[in-house]
Amino acid sequence: MQVLYAMSRDKELTYSEAKLLYNTSIRHSFELYLFNLLQLLRVAEYAKTDHVTKVAKLRPSDEDKAFRPKLCDNEMVKSFQENKGFNSLLKTHKILEKLSEDDTRFLYNEFAKTEEYAAYLKSADNKPETHRQALLDIYKAFNNSEHFNELVDDRFLSWQDDKSLVVGAIKKTLKALPVTGGFYQEYEPTDETVREFGEILLRKVHEDDAEMLLIIEPALKNWDADRVAIIDMILLKMALCELMTFETIPTKVTLNEYVEISKLYSTEKSKDFINGILDRLMKKLEKEGKIVKEGRGLIEE
Repeated sequence: MQVLYAMSRDKELTYSEAKLLYNTSIRHSFELYLFNLLQLLRVAEYAKTDHVTKVAKLRPSDEDKAFRPKLCDNEMVKSFQENKGFNSLLKTHKILEKLSEDDTRFLYNEFAKTEEYAAYLKSADNKPETHRQALLDIYKAFNNSEHFNELVDDRFLSWQDDKSLVVGAIKKTLKALPVTGGFYQEYEPTDETVREFGEILLRKVHEDDAEMLLIIEPALKNWDADRVAIIDMILLKMALCELMTFETIPTKVTLNEYVEISKLYSTEKSKDFINGILDRLMKKLEKEGKIVKEGRGLIEE
């Protein structure tokens, strides 16, 4: 969608350039996932540095003496540290170079002021779910941190567009701790997703733009196509292309996905508009035999 929007705004952007932009954006989304996880891990590990600092004080308080770096001394954090695949990806995508000690210290100190961290330190509970929740609390603090959002913005131009997707993936990963094997593969771009779906969708929407507009216009009824929001029209064309091209994707899945996307990227009224037009188009195209599904595509979701 973002690439098609860029093409609609910049008429000099060629399809080859758009395809490269698409593949770059896919890679950056996965790198955002890795970066978020690594920054979280580094903040948890900073508890050891905090412990050393407290112990080294000339006159440590009782609270300093009682402090233990439990935030990093637990199986949840160790599962990340010992995962060879994860650590290999960090090097391959050069994520390690994007972090700084200053940012980690700042974010740790922000979290250290929260009630959640204070309660965690006071608790004698050493259950996995307790440590798991502490890591979720760190990430919650990240999302409320202006500093964190600014530093990610500085390193990844796509952060604001991909934020909801990445946040959801990180939360899902943390809730499943400890991680095992290739846990990251669920979020790693695959050839099937990137080439067999994404690139085909991008190419067909680009090549069949005029043809799809002709199909969409009658369904607009009292709406002039020129008055439809650019993002809404792009979403309608993408959905139409998906309905007519990908036999294994159920029609209801397509409808629901594009309505959800419109909630994130378009106007408040777009979801109802997109839902209404797509429902109208689906009925017409199914009647004309232009939507043919097979295999998984026949499943009624």
